[in-house]
Amino acid sequence: MIDVKEHVYQDDPKVGHPDVRTKLKDVSYFFIGNGWIQGAVQIAPAGEGTPVGLLVMNPEHLKKKREALTMDPDTGLENTMIRVLDGTEVHQPSAGAVEAFWSETRQIPLVCVRWQGRGFEVEEHFSCSEKDIPVILRKIRFKSCSRRRKRLRVRTGVGSKILTKDFLLQPGGEKSLSICYFLAAGQPEVLVDFSRTAAPGRDMIDFWKKKSRISFGHRLLDRFFQASKFQLPAVISRTGRVDGGVWQYNREWLRDQAMVALALTMTGDHGLARTMFNRLFDKFVTPDGDTIDSSEKRDPDEVELDQNGFLLYTFKDYVLWTGDLDMAEEKWDKIVVTAEFPLQDAFRHSPSGLLTNRREFWERHRAHGIQPGIELVHQLYTSAGLSAAAVLARMLGHAKEAGRWDNEAARIKRSMLDVPKFRLSDDRGFIKRRGLAGEVQETIRALPDSGLPSEAPLAGSGDHFLNPDTSAALPIAMGFVPPDLRLCRMTLASLETLWNQAWKGGGYGRYHSSSEPDSAGAWPFPSLFVARACVETGDFKNVWRILNWLDTVPGAKAGSWFEFYGKRLAPPFPQVGIVPWNWAEMIILFVHHILGVQPQEHFLRIRPRLLPGLTHLHASFPFRGSRLELDFEKAEKGRPARFRTNGEVLESDAGEALVAYRSRNLWLKARLPLAVPRGRS
Repeated sequence: MIDVKEHVYQDDPKVGHPDVRTKLKDVSYFFIGNGWIQGAVQIAPAGEGTPVGLLVMNPEHLKKKREALTMDPDTGLENTMIRVLDGTEVHQPSAGAVEAFWSETRQIPLVCVRWQGRGFEVEEHFSCSEKDIPVILRKIRFKSCSRRRKRLRVRTGVGSKILTKDFLLQPGGEKSLSICYFLAAGQPEVLVDFSRTAAPGRDMIDFWKKKSRISFGHRLLDRFFQASKFQLPAVISRTGRVDGGVWQYNREWLRDQAMVALALTMTGDHGLARTMFNRLFDKFVTPDGDTIDSSEKRDPDEVELDQNGFLLYTFKDYVLWTGDLDMAEEKWDKIVVTAEFPLQDAFRHSPSGLLTNRREFWERHRAHGIQPGIELVHQLYTSAGLSAAAVLARMLGHAKEAGRWDNEAARIKRSMLDVPKFRLSDDRGFIKRRGLAGEVQETIRALPDSGLPSEAPLAGSGDHFLNPDTSAALPIAMGFVPPDLRLCRMTLASLETLWNQAWKGGGYGRYHSSSEPDSAGAWPFPSLFVARACVETGDFKNVWRILNWLDTVPGAKAGSWFEFYGKRLAPPFPQVGIVPWNWAEMIILFVHHILGVQPQEHFLRIRPRLLPGLTHLHASFPFRGSRLELDFEKAEKGRPARFRTNGEVLESDAGEALVAYRSRNLWLKARLPLAVPRGRS
């Protein structure tokens, strides 16, 4: 039985320097890293915390923000900030007077920070300059705006270690300095010193040059893709470790990491994706096929039954993107137990043939009032995962297993869609959960020993509703059902009640806020579930609404989003952190849905959706040992839509093309209408 104390943390943000708080007012964090070292440039523009601070962490050790190696108990990140002494005057970044952004011209991920002193301008560049060395490079350029020569002293450091350097700044002249931050070998310590190195290494430049590139011709989309591509690998260790919420949980989930690995595959980071999948099969799947969540193994009644399907579904796509069938062969035994585990009698609901237990998708359980029942996403991802496992089985020549898993996938799908008493839909569209007798589980009530704080909505009086739930968008987003069904329209209409529930400013709650055991608020990655579904149904207006909302919240400037936006009850809950799954969902939205790159078992499906406001899309991906080059444009009025390619087109229509795989570079150009009905599912 899950211990409610598992969810209790003692990291009180009111204790210590303000910099130990994750959610400073209007804060943004720019993450850089190479698997050996992890850094975050803190930009705090509202007067809370250090305006420009540098957090350095060892990505192998999942820690709270207050435990960052550059965090001083008394001074926070203040000593990591640049101070410039001009005689008796001290110049430093000040709240609200700092500009920070990702460079659009540099060859590697690079954070630019600009601020001004009296008579000079400062531009700082932060980067992970080497591929396999735990070092962060900080280059500082001073530019004179004065008619007189200045004798300046730079002061910065880490904790009690203070660096100073004197220099002359000539009228109208410039001066550059570089600082390196190294992780001490075998020690929880950062070594800092001035450096002669001012440029990234060739290996790092080559590494990033080979990654996926997308140009939407739209500043918001381009910035969000670049920020997601840059920061997702920055928070992952070289061995594949990643916190479910940076500074928040200090725990790992198979589900989150599978989605992260899929997004890495799409951005061309195939080596790290392989490392993560290898670790997930080896460390997160037990010999009997059970999976780990929150770094724990669960009793059968509390297993997250969707996780097996998540792993198989994403791994199949990894294999189809990369052509890495050797890894599927290596992991075949684990693929088998992963596929078979949810099919045990312990989970089988005899009247319907569906899966049942007492855990729901968002991890509420017995203590929160969840009764034994049939969860939508458990069926969805088990069916999709079995279909994915069948694809891998056929590719490896295991016809018997492929047939069994295809049959089981189809059986679950039929039952969840069509069995009258137990299907997971009604007049509202997809529903979240049914009880063992077929009744819709509409409400829950927390048990007296739940340990919930009194401020949590679920701890209050009145009804606590399970429906609607943003997970209902996932069957639409995944193409599990045709998007033009009334079922899909009704589902998305129902989900609209989750927008701005108990808050203002936008965003979807993950479910009805009355059943929230934490705090009511808007969640980015569930909002992106809805955005993905809306691309499929052609509701492009709502796609833009969600993306524009994400550009208004704290973290938007860096493109690093908190888990949710609302009041966090910390303690007993952890401080809210930056969730890597947000970046994964953003990448999947752009690549799978808008660009429509969807590798299949026997061919590549290209099904782009040219959102209103976009006229040209250009993309280049590492793909099956070569590259895939895409060039899409809006069809002018009166001109027919069409696809052209150097490959073999197996089928095509106005909205999609099926292209044969080839061993050499593949390019495809298309003239597209703005909105195209969904083709084959």
